[in-house]
Amino acid sequence: MNEIIKNRSEIVFLYDITDANPNGDPADSNKPRIDESCGINLVTDVRLKRTIRDYILKFKGQEIFVRKVSKKDGSIAMAKDRAKEFSNNPEKIISECIDVRMFGGTIPISDKKEKGEDKGSITLTGPIQFNMGRSLHRVETKHIKGTGAFASKPGAKQQTFREEYILPYAIIGFHGIINENAAMDTSLTTSDKEVLMDSIWNGTENLITRSKFGQVPRLLIEVIFQEENFHIGELNKSFKLVLNPRIKDEEDIRSLDDFHLEASDFVNIVGKNKAKIHKIRYKENPKLHIFIEDTQKSIEEILKDLDIDYDEFEF
Repeated sequence: MNEIIKNRSEIVFLYDITDANPNGDPADSNKPRIDESCGINLVTDVRLKRTIRDYILKFKGQEIFVRKVSKKDGSIAMAKDRAKEFSNNPEKIISECIDVRMFGGTIPISDKKEKGEDKGSITLTGPIQFNMGRSLHRVETKHIKGTGAFASKPGAKQQTFREEYILPYAIIGFHGIINENAAMDTSLTTSDKEVLMDSIWNGTENLITRSKFGQVPRLLIEVIFQEENFHIGELNKSFKLVLNPRIKDEEDIRSLDDFHLEASDFVNIVGKNKAKIHKIRYKENPKLHIFIEDTQKSIEEILKDLDIDYDEFEF
């Protein structure tokens, strides 16, 4: 049944990337974003939302509001131009654009201004929000130089040079909340949520641009709560990375075989809040190594031990 979301959810999403750039900073030579104080790789929530939007548009056949649209003169449409395509009707935009139902946004619906303030826009708080993604370990940035195929200028005998920055490896964690109260404002439905989960996983797997090739989704967990206005918070931090004994430094990690995820904190936290949880849904890449103390276990085995109702995502 396709109804408005009624239960709050908490999301944990882990994916890894090999020899690529998960989220370049245009203000810093497009280098991977790094928290210099601790060497952690950062990925903005905007990057994840872009992945979701692109997958929805290309593979799910649904309209999104925030996307690049070229006008007849070749210029790129502004937000107010997009709004005009929907007759400046907020209800129509919400009804037809799934990304607005998910993430909200500021929608200009006229050019009218009063005393310098835009009176012709509405702001919707999105029911789905993600924190900044962070790697579960310190990372190493590599600077790579190469030679292009073409001349650097007319008549030149020298080929062009290219350079780029990559991470040899990073496993990155996102944390998100689906707020049932804000869902009422944007009419976010249970069907929309299924599209979201599919797009997080398969959007990441199908993001095969040159800079993103090598991204693989590893773990997706949705905890659905039955207690009103409640969520645990920071569940992503309940998974700890433990190095393989042969790996000396976190920056030396190059694959899943170099570490495992310790999930004891996840088990303890979820167990303590079991009475407040309606169901847990998950998808796990079989190559991911998850341990409870010294025993490797799948997410399904963990949830069975916790005696919590669960489902595996079917996409």
